[in-house]
Amino acid sequence: MKTFKKGGIHPPENKITAGKPIVAVPVPAELRIMLSQSIGKPAKPIVKVGDKVYEGQMIAEADGFVSSPVHSPVYGTIKKIEPTRTPQGIWQDSIVIHTESAPDDITPIKPRTDDEVRRLTSQEIIDIVGDSGIVGLGGATFPTQVKLTIPRGKLADTVIINGAECEPYLTCDDTLMRSHASKIIKGTILIMKATHVREGIIAIEENKPDAIAAITKVVSTKANLHVVTLKKKYPQGGEKQLIYAVTGKTVPAGCLPIEVGCIVDNVATAYAVYNAVYNRMPLTERIVTVTGPELSNPGNYMVKNGTPISDLLAFAGGLPEDSGKVIAGGPMMGRAISCLDATATKGLSGVVVLPESQSLRKPTQPCIRCSKCITVCPMGLEPYLFMLQADVRMWEAMAEHGVMNCLECGCCSYACPANRPLVDMIKLGKQELRKAR
Repeated sequence: MKTFKKGGIHPPENKITAGKPIVAVPVPAELRIMLSQSIGKPAKPIVKVGDKVYEGQMIAEADGFVSSPVHSPVYGTIKKIEPTRTPQGIWQDSIVIHTESAPDDITPIKPRTDDEVRRLTSQEIIDIVGDSGIVGLGGATFPTQVKLTIPRGKLADTVIINGAECEPYLTCDDTLMRSHASKIIKGTILIMKATHVREGIIAIEENKPDAIAAITKVVSTKANLHVVTLKKKYPQGGEKQLIYAVTGKTVPAGCLPIEVGCIVDNVATAYAVYNAVYNRMPLTERIVTVTGPELSNPGNYMVKNGTPISDLLAFAGGLPEDSGKVIAGGPMMGRAISCLDATATKGLSGVVVLPESQSLRKPTQPCIRCSKCITVCPMGLEPYLFMLQADVRMWEAMAEHGVMNCLECGCCSYACPANRPLVDMIKLGKQELRKAR
C-alpha cells in the first residue's frame, strides 16, 4: 500500500454511514439554484421569471473560460431570480424554480449508444463535459472542462481517479464506488480519451474494501487501468499527496498536476462524465452524506441541486437538541453552516452535525514551540510562523514563506497542543494577499 511521505495525521474515521445505500431525497416544491457553483465567475442567467423549464435544461450559461453553466434539476416555472444566502450566510444570486409535474407529451431523452460514444472525438467529449456543467466533486469545484483542456506545450500521461475519501465522516464516494463501479470506469475511460492518456489509476484508501473489490472486478479485464490501494492517512486525497503516493512524482510549488503529466479527478466527477456522455444528463444532483453521532437517520442521499439543507436534515431525522455545529463538507476542511435554509450545490459532499460537546473550541494557549504543526504539515510549511506573521499583518512575509502553498487541510490545528487557530490565521493571510494582488 502506498502513501505520501511528508506529514499527515490519523483522525478518528467516524464513517457512521459506511455501508448505507443511496436513497433519493424527495424533491421539494421549490428549488433555489445558486449561480456560483464553481471556482471562477458565476454563471449568467439565460431564463427570465415566468419561463417554463425542463429537467436538464440549461438555465445559466458559463460566463468565461473558468466558469460553469447550471441546469434545472426539474420541470417547473422560474419564480424568481434574486440573491439568497449561501451556507456561510453570504448573499449570492440564485434562480428559484417552482417544481411542477412534467406533461405527458415530453419526449424522453435518448441515451447515446456504445457505438455513438466510440465515435465521439476528444474535443466533443470535452465540449459535452463543459456544456453539462461538470465540476470537480471532491470539493474544489474546478470546472472539469478546463482541467481536461491540456495547455499547449503540456502532455498528460496518467489519469488518477481519486477514491481516497480521507475526510472523516464522509462516505458518499465509498457508496458511489460500491454501487456504480462500472459507470465510474466508463467515465474514467472517457476522461482518458479526452486527454489522450493511455494509463488510468483508481486510488482508494484501504478502509474501503468493498469499494476496492467492486472497482477491481471491473478493471480486471482492462490492461491500461488498475487499482492502487492507499494507506489510511489524512490528507491522502489532496492532489499533490495523491500524485506522490501513486506515481512518486512531486508537483512543484505553485504548479498544477499537469506539470508532472497527471490529471486528477474525483470518482464522483468520473461518474458525472459518464452520465453526461452516455445519458445526456447534465450535473443536477449528487450524493451527499448527511451524518453525525446523534442523528437518528444518517445516510448517503441523492440530492437535487437547490434542495434546502434543512430538508436534508429533516430527512435524516431532524436536528438533535444538543447540536452545536452543522458543517458543510467534512470536519477537517468543511465550513460551519450559519444558514440552514441555504441550498445544496454541486460542491456539497456532506452535512455533518456535531453535538455541543464536540463543537466548542478549547482555550487558546501560548505557542510552546513543540514543532508538531511543522511535523504534520503535508506541504512542509511552518504554520506557527504564519500565525505569528498574521498577528502583526506581515502579509508579504507570509507569501515569502510559501503560505499560498497551504492546503488548508487542518492538520496543524488538529495537532497543536496549545489549540492555536493556525488555519484561521493562514486563511486570513491568504485572503489579504489575494485582495492586495
